Amino acid sequence: MTASERLRAARGVDKRYKTDKRVFDRVVAEALASLPEPFREQISNLAVIVEEWPTPDAADGILTGDSDGGDDGTELLGLYQGIPLSERQSGYNMALPDRITLYRQPILAASRSEAEVREEIRLTVVHEIGHYFGLDDDELP
Repeated sequence: MTASERLRAARGVDKRYKTDKRVFDRVVAEALASLPEPFREQISNLAVIVEEWPTPDAADGILTGDSDGGDDGTELLGLYQGIPLSERQSGYNMALPDRITLYRQPILAASRSEAEVREEIRLTVVHEIGHYFGLDDDELP
């Protein structure tokens, strides 16, 4: 089931899981730490941040074309911005960090329990790390 399908299924459900930003950030850190070591060793110059909602530009898919089809950004769970590892050349130095942004409120909207939040964060982190490594949407979970 895609992120859009999970979000559509969660809409209209009165009982959604809620958590504070500190707990959410900790789960994001745990998801990153759980990546297989060969992948973690290759990650450099990458910032992972959490924002509440996508900006209008991100929601429209303007920045990277990574929108999941949502009209208002509520279906955008994460966004990778930068130069994928597979496209970096020898002149890639002194660059600002690439950026993965996870959007807290859309992820919470898709979840009804702590376990679902954890899984949605894990899936989103894996998806966006895939973009960092140069994979396209059709190659990612």
